[in-house]
Amino acid sequence: MKNKRLNGLGAAAMYVGLKMALEQIELWEIWDYRTAVWRLGAALSILAVLALCFYRAFRLITVFLVVAFQAIADISRYASVILLGGLGDRMLYVWNWCFGHGVIQSENAFRIAVNTGLICEWILEYLAIALLMYLPLKKIVENFHEKEYAIHKTELLFILTPAAVGMLICLLLRIIIVTMEDGFSKTLYQRYPVLNIVLPAILLLSLLSILQGVKLFQDMVYWNREQSGRIILEKQVESLKEHMEEMERVYSGIRSMKHDMKNTLSVIWQLSAGNQAKDNEELNAYLSELSRNFDKLEVRFQTGNTVVDTLLNMKYHEAVRKMPKFGMDVEHLMFPQELHIRSYDIGVILGNALDNGIEACRRMSEKDAHAEVFIRLSSLQKGNLLILKVENSFDGWIARKGQDEFPVTGKVDKNSHGIGLANIKSTAEKYQGAMDFRVEGKVFILSVMMKNEGNLE
Repeated sequence: MKNKRLNGLGAAAMYVGLKMALEQIELWEIWDYRTAVWRLGAALSILAVLALCFYRAFRLITVFLVVAFQAIADISRYASVILLGGLGDRMLYVWNWCFGHGVIQSENAFRIAVNTGLICEWILEYLAIALLMYLPLKKIVENFHEKEYAIHKTELLFILTPAAVGMLICLLLRIIIVTMEDGFSKTLYQRYPVLNIVLPAILLLSLLSILQGVKLFQDMVYWNREQSGRIILEKQVESLKEHMEEMERVYSGIRSMKHDMKNTLSVIWQLSAGNQAKDNEELNAYLSELSRNFDKLEVRFQTGNTVVDTLLNMKYHEAVRKMPKFGMDVEHLMFPQELHIRSYDIGVILGNALDNGIEACRRMSEKDAHAEVFIRLSSLQKGNLLILKVENSFDGWIARKGQDEFPVTGKVDKNSHGIGLANIKSTAEKYQGAMDFRVEGKVFILSVMMKNEGNLE
C-alpha cells in the first residue's frame, strides 16, 4: 500500500488475526514440548509472510527483523508474567483475610472481589507486555536508520545472534517452566523463588543485548561510511593538488605564449600594412582569425586566487560543452588578502559545490531545454569569518530520507549519495565552520562559513 499508516495497520491486523487463529489450534491433547516448538515455528512463518506481503522484499535483513520481533514479543510476555504472576495469589490472600475477618461478609461480594482482582492482574500483565514491547521496538526503529544498507552474512550473524539467543531462552522456558511436585503442577519460579529475580534479569539483559547489537551495528555502518568519506576526501584533495598544479602550469604557459604571440602578430601586422592592401588581403584575414583564436585563450574568471581561478575555468568549460546556455557568475566572489584558509580546502568546497550544481543544471536542462541554467558564486568577509555562497538552478525536486542529513542523490550510484556535501561539511569543520543549505523555488543555495584565522592549523 502507498499509504504507510494503512500499510502498518494492515500488517498489524493480519498479525493479530493469524496469532489468534494459531492459539486455537491444538495438535496434541496434552501439553507437549512439540507444541512450543510448533507454535514458535508457526509464529516465525507468520512474520515472514507479513514481511513478504507488506514490505519491499524478503532480504537478509528481514531474517533479523522477524527473529528480533518474535524474541522481543516472547521476552516481554515472560518477563511480565514472572514479575506480575504472583500478584493474583497475593490479592487472593488479601480477599481471604478480609472474608475471614468479616470485612467481606457475603460469598457473592467475595466472588466479585476475586474476579475483579483477576481482571486487574490480567490488565496489568497486558499493559506491561505492551510497554515492554513498545519501548524496545521504538528504540530499534530510531537506531535502525541505515535501511538501504546491503547487509552481509557476517554482519547479519552479528546482529541476529542476540535475538536468536533471546528467542531460544524463551522457548526453553516455555518447555520447562511447569514442573510436577506431589502430583500438582507448579511453575519453576514458584518452586525456586530466587528465579523470580534471576529469570526476569536474564530476559531483560537479553532484550538489552538485542538493542545494543542494533545500535552498535548502525554505528559501525555510519563509521565505515564516514571513514570512506574521509578517504575519498583525502584522495580528492591530493588529486586536486596535482590537477591544480598542472593546470596552473598550463595556464601560465598559455598566458606567456599569448603575450609573446600578440607582440609577434602586432609586428607582422605593421609590416604587412606597408605593402599594398590588395596583395595582403588574405594575410590580414588570416592574422585577424589568429588573433580571435588567441582571445579565446583568455582566462574567463579572475578572483585573485590561482587555485580557484583554475578550478572555475575548468568547471565552466566542462559545463558549457554539455550545456551551451550554461551561465556562471562569479562577480561577487572575492577573497581577503590575508587568507589563512588553504587554497586546496577552498578548492574542495567549491569543486564539490560546482559538481553538484552542474549535475543539477544538467538534469534540469534534460527536462526543459529552454530552462535557464546557472551557477552564482559569492563571498563575504565578516570579522574573522569567511562566508562562501553557491547558488544553482535545479528542477525543484529534492528528497530527504528518514534522518539522513543530506538530500538523496539523483545519480545512479546511490551508495555515494551525500559524499560531496559531507566533504564540504568536513572541510568547513577543519576551520571551526559549518555548512547549511536551503531551497528558494528552483534555486538551491549552499552556504559555507569558516573562520579565517592564522592559528587554526
